[in-house]
Amino acid sequence: MGASHSTKSESPSIPMEGTTTITNKSHGNVRASIRTKQPMPDSSELEKRFTKVLASMDLPPDKAKLLKQYDDEKKWDIICDQERVQAKDPPAHYLNKLRTYLDPKASRSSRAALKMIDTICFRAFQKRKMVGDATSTQVLRDLEISLRTNHIEWVREFLDDSNQGLDHLVEYLSFRLIMMRHEQRLTESRSSSEERLAGGAGPASSPTHNGYLRPALEMIDSPGVKRRSKHVAKLNMGEAKDDIHVCIMCLRAIMNNKYGFNMVIQHREAINCIALSLMHKSLRTKALVLELLAAICLVKGGHEIILCAFDNFKEVCHEKRRFHTLMEYFINYEVFHIEFMVACMQFVNIVVHSVEDMNFRVHLQYEFTKLGLDDYLEKLRLTESEELQIQISAYLDNVFDVAALMEDSETKTAALEKVAELDDELGHAHDRLAELERESLYKLAELETELTTLRSERDELQENRRQVDEEVNTLRRAVMQQQQESQNRQSMLESKIMELETLTRTLPRGATDDCCGCSQRAAQRSLAVSARWLCPLPQPPPPLMTANKGFCAPAPPPPAGMMQAPDGAMTIKRKVQTKYKLPTLNWVALKPNQVRGTIFNELDDDKLHSVIDFSDFEERFKIGVGGPLTNGTSVVDGLGSFPSKRFKRTENVSLLEHTRLRNIAISRRKIEIPVEKVIGAVNSLDLKVLSLENVELLQRMVPTEQETKTYKEYVGSKKNVNLLTEEDKFLMQLGKVERISTKLIIMSYIGNFFDNIHFITPQIHAIISASSSVKSSKKLRRVLEIILAFGNYLNSSKKGPAYGFKLQSLDTLLDTKSTDKRMCLLHYIVDTIRNKFLDLLNFESELMYIDKAAVVSLENIMTDVHELEKGMELVRKEAELRGKEKHNTVLKDFLANSEEKLRKLKADARSAQESFRECVEYFGESPRTVDANTFFSLLVRFARTFKVADQENEQRRRLELAALEALNKPSDEVMKRNKLNQKKQQEAVINELKCKTRLVQEKKLLHQDDVYNGALEDILLGLKSEPYRRADAVRRSQRRRIDNNRLSRTMEELEL
Repeated sequence: MGASHSTKSESPSIPMEGTTTITNKSHGNVRASIRTKQPMPDSSELEKRFTKVLASMDLPPDKAKLLKQYDDEKKWDIICDQERVQAKDPPAHYLNKLRTYLDPKASRSSRAALKMIDTICFRAFQKRKMVGDATSTQVLRDLEISLRTNHIEWVREFLDDSNQGLDHLVEYLSFRLIMMRHEQRLTESRSSSEERLAGGAGPASSPTHNGYLRPALEMIDSPGVKRRSKHVAKLNMGEAKDDIHVCIMCLRAIMNNKYGFNMVIQHREAINCIALSLMHKSLRTKALVLELLAAICLVKGGHEIILCAFDNFKEVCHEKRRFHTLMEYFINYEVFHIEFMVACMQFVNIVVHSVEDMNFRVHLQYEFTKLGLDDYLEKLRLTESEELQIQISAYLDNVFDVAALMEDSETKTAALEKVAELDDELGHAHDRLAELERESLYKLAELETELTTLRSERDELQENRRQVDEEVNTLRRAVMQQQQESQNRQSMLESKIMELETLTRTLPRGATDDCCGCSQRAAQRSLAVSARWLCPLPQPPPPLMTANKGFCAPAPPPPAGMMQAPDGAMTIKRKVQTKYKLPTLNWVALKPNQVRGTIFNELDDDKLHSVIDFSDFEERFKIGVGGPLTNGTSVVDGLGSFPSKRFKRTENVSLLEHTRLRNIAISRRKIEIPVEKVIGAVNSLDLKVLSLENVELLQRMVPTEQETKTYKEYVGSKKNVNLLTEEDKFLMQLGKVERISTKLIIMSYIGNFFDNIHFITPQIHAIISASSSVKSSKKLRRVLEIILAFGNYLNSSKKGPAYGFKLQSLDTLLDTKSTDKRMCLLHYIVDTIRNKFLDLLNFESELMYIDKAAVVSLENIMTDVHELEKGMELVRKEAELRGKEKHNTVLKDFLANSEEKLRKLKADARSAQESFRECVEYFGESPRTVDANTFFSLLVRFARTFKVADQENEQRRRLELAALEALNKPSDEVMKRNKLNQKKQQEAVINELKCKTRLVQEKKLLHQDDVYNGALEDILLGLKSEPYRRADAVRRSQRRRIDNNRLSRTMEELEL
């Protein structure tokens, strides 16, 4: 990059093509002079010329679109600039001069040209005249400026097949490299000779001296080299080191073109010459060469080309190791040239770490390690150059520490083994948890069934006791009443006896005797009557029983004013008069007669008016301020396209339709069992011979009545059965089996029975457990009571108070919004529960297994149980028909093992149905219209939205608290300054993180087809601003930093 800047700084002293009259003027003056000489044309001509200029510039679409948006003045400036730098000399002008320098005949003297009339000598004289007084360095500089400033078409013309500019330029560069090495060898020979004369004869001490390499010895005395040296002297050519540097600049300008870059990449001799230019004495030229080679490495396929170039360098320069000369320049320098050091470190980083193969990267890294790079980088750690330090840091970040990788691999292997072990343990724990859950569901279902049985027995015993108590009380009342009557009669008789005795005393003697006899007889009669009254009477028959086991005799009415409310009567609720107009909750309210026996009959929302602050609720949900609220195929088997010869035989006959025949053929191929074994297995119901899949196939293959009749008629007509197809024969044999459909159904039933039992049982247990937990949940009852209170507060003034609501109304709590539309009714209810009823926040913990019951349909369960019953009945009938046959053992064993399981499943299903019915009716729903999945899904959805509302309330609460703290903070100057400093620190941290993230992003290799005009400059600028780092470099650098910190702490501890 530095070389490009230096070239640009030298270019103003060289007159550009077509601008010989304008040399030392500024760019603005040139543009002004052009604009005065060439007035702006009309808009159509301007657009036409501007389009042509854009086409010649070959810009990317986005940049071309941006230039098209310029105004006419800027477009005219661009056109004038392009015309100003437009080449006046074609590429052949420069190529002819290069050919002249390369032609040995052009160096012959003019005298020889006059003496020799030969045409070849005359042409050589003309070529020498063509070169003129300009040196080769000046010609190359003019060529570099033309390649860099002329439009793209000029560069393409320079490189096309007619001119072959790249070949001539590379040939000239190769020629100058040979001459440079010759000059260097001569200089070294002179210095060695002087040293030998001064200090005695001795061998050369080193193959390198003063930053350049000693070439091969056989090249010194080569006649061709001597002739070329004379040729260079006679043509007044420039210094070889200057020509080489400018040739590299020309190649760089060519590679900045899309077409030229691909040509240079494919030209191996060009890459070899660029690599051999590292022998140049100038460190600035070395830096330029290394930048070009590093850029080529970042293109797909370029890395292999660069390695081949250095292999050629090793062969030409007789290196012991590849890159040996480069490392000698880098380590054993005479002058510390920062630009070369940075370029060399950048090249080493890219050539080592731009390879995808990890093993190859380690090999290249080890190659440089053997050349002493690692030891030398340790010395450069304290360098003051920031650019060099960045490149060194990037290389060290990309370095593969094989020992650390082995340690990481072992650690990762151990960690993976531990993870696998933990996964196994976790899987076992999940299995145990699932097993415990199934067991708990099973036990809970059993306990629920027993509890239901005990409750029914308890109710029956209580009813019997009530009847007995009523009978005993009736008998007691009857006995007491009879005793009272007997006592009354006895007292009456005693009074009559006393009257008779008194009457007897008052009568005369004779009369007295008569009267005594009469009185005695009367007394005896009265005693007999009294004895008859005093003796215990037989028990009266029990009163008549009514249909509902009650007595027909009504109870005596209570006294006036003491009338009690009838059993189950509802208290009339009062309407709530609100201060503001409130929105309406769109719930489904229950009528008073629908509430009896439900959970809402036990709720009293009026008492919550003294607990909940409804004034704040009115302020949040009032309407009128923000406006009113509105709520509101056929299966293709391929046989049609590839017909089988079996269906096309002319000698076979089929009595089946084509589609039916094709389906039978497909199923028959899947069974792969002879028909005799199939029939035997069906008759014996043997599922070991016939698998369930085969049984299902046979059920689809069973011949219909029409097909059986057709086969019988065919046989009855004494036709040849062997003419039928194999499928027809198979169906004919199946048709001879008695009750084949029933037997296949039984086989399918037996094979699937236990799977069906294991599939249905957990669903039944889930419904039983969920129904019991929901019905017995006290926290859910209180939550519904709070919701009822809020709903009545909103609706009672408009629609009257509600005594309950349908559970589907829970979904509408999200629809009623507050005045500011920032919260809904559910948010407020949840906030109220958190503030005043904190124990209700986890009400869903009492609703066990509702998530499992939410995916179960009780209706489907009852249908499946009914189908199992029908299948069992079919099995029983088949067992009765077979009697004591030898094949009947299969059915007997199955019935012995399965009847009890089916009986228990039926009992559990009835228990689940009863539990769900009680639960649904308890919440005011009808089991006829609501299935288990619908009912429990409502509760699952409500519990989930309840939790979400609580989290949103908590987030809103934190934001409000933060805003309140921000308002309460003091607003003095110190606090402002602290806040500003904090913000600056945060921005600095963010920028640092962004910078690190940008550094982590790996540079992707550019494909040759994706190279664009200016890509080389973009690559070089990118490497200048950001060194090459791979994606995995940061992790290794962090690990290295941690290890260094540990080492430093260890050293400090040792010092202490």
